[in-house]
Amino acid sequence: MKKERGHLIRSVRPGSIAQEMQIEPGDRLLSVNQETVEDIFDYQYLMQEEYVEVLIQKPSGEEWELQIDKDYEEDLGVEFENGLMDEYRSCSNKCIFCFIDQMPKGMRETLYFKDDDSRLSFLQGNYVTLTNMSRHDVERIIRYRLSPINISFQTTDPALRCMMLHNRFAGEALKKVDLFYQAGIEMNGQIVLCKGINDGKNLERTIRDLTAYLPHLRSVSVVPVGLSKYREGLYPLEPFTRADAREVLDQIHRFQDELYPKWGVHFVHASDEWYLLADRELPKEETYDGYLQLENGVGMLRLLLDEFEDALRRLQNEKAPERWGRKKRVVSAVTGQISYPYIRRMADRLEREFPGLTAQIWPVRNEFFGESITVTGLLTGQDIVAQLAGKQLGEELLLPQNLLRSGEQVLLDDYTVQDIQKALQVPVNIVKSSGYDFAERILGSF
Repeated sequence: MKKERGHLIRSVRPGSIAQEMQIEPGDRLLSVNQETVEDIFDYQYLMQEEYVEVLIQKPSGEEWELQIDKDYEEDLGVEFENGLMDEYRSCSNKCIFCFIDQMPKGMRETLYFKDDDSRLSFLQGNYVTLTNMSRHDVERIIRYRLSPINISFQTTDPALRCMMLHNRFAGEALKKVDLFYQAGIEMNGQIVLCKGINDGKNLERTIRDLTAYLPHLRSVSVVPVGLSKYREGLYPLEPFTRADAREVLDQIHRFQDELYPKWGVHFVHASDEWYLLADRELPKEETYDGYLQLENGVGMLRLLLDEFEDALRRLQNEKAPERWGRKKRVVSAVTGQISYPYIRRMADRLEREFPGLTAQIWPVRNEFFGESITVTGLLTGQDIVAQLAGKQLGEELLLPQNLLRSGEQVLLDDYTVQDIQKALQVPVNIVKSSGYDFAERILGSF
């Protein structure tokens, strides 16, 4: 099938340059400044100039050459049919820790797509292994000064990295980090830790090696491998114990103590799961260096707790707690098992401050993926419905936003918010990943 020229425009923002120039949905962008636009990288780079020449093809085949004066970095105001303006690149690795390989059959097709596309590292914060990144990709990143790039390292031992990614080029791919470093490209790193594989002395080596990329490598997170119950035929991996978690934290904290005086950053960070598993207090806000890896579960709980305390002080003034003795409100909220103690602690504070409030927090077991998966973001609609059926849930049920597919009302197992609402016969509302929103949603309109 012949590939059509250019990039199909899906929508045009009202009041934008595109609308003013009579660009419409269904038109195709053919070039900018006489240069072919390969993908979103090219488009964003070429659109930085204050004067651009844009070639548009109308559905009739007629071509318009538009000369546009605009502000520096001002966009045309269009959305393309494909956000990348190119095909998504799938991963060529067969990682021993890959969670997609641990999912049951019969789920929606998009959940089985293994992404290792460097362009999504900038657009969505995805972590890439570098094995699927061509020399051309590296050169464009450096040319366009695209940063930060998020890199999934696992280990700096080339042979071990080849084994863990099941890719004979995985060790060689690490040399691309040197090119980014030499070009001053900012990076963030990730280590998915597997017990008995890349922990212990190997973790020590990896962190030590990665410090050589400071300050351009701004941060490195260490996250425990997630193990579902669907691992038949996969590489045998074991879950970490409390003692293991404490050893990992001790290693990380030693590096933080060493690096902070010299660089002014803590550099290497443990995801929240390690502290919960080790039964240790979360670090203070300043330890997280500005929360560079929130999406990786690093500092999410600390930020949530601090935001909650700030919200509580404000709400105590706004809500007049002394009047709450005459009010009654029962509300329920869902959480994963690992974060339950912290969510329950916040709910207890609200109940003490606002008499008449009953905040029920339900820690849902992950029967779908297996009980070793305890994070909230991997809960499914069917587990929520099964475990809350018949419960007195009060006026409404609150679900955390990280259960939902981005921009939609759908959970991992294709249950919708409406499905849960209908099954449990209670209004269901969504709570953003914010301590402010949690406090306000629990209190409601009172």
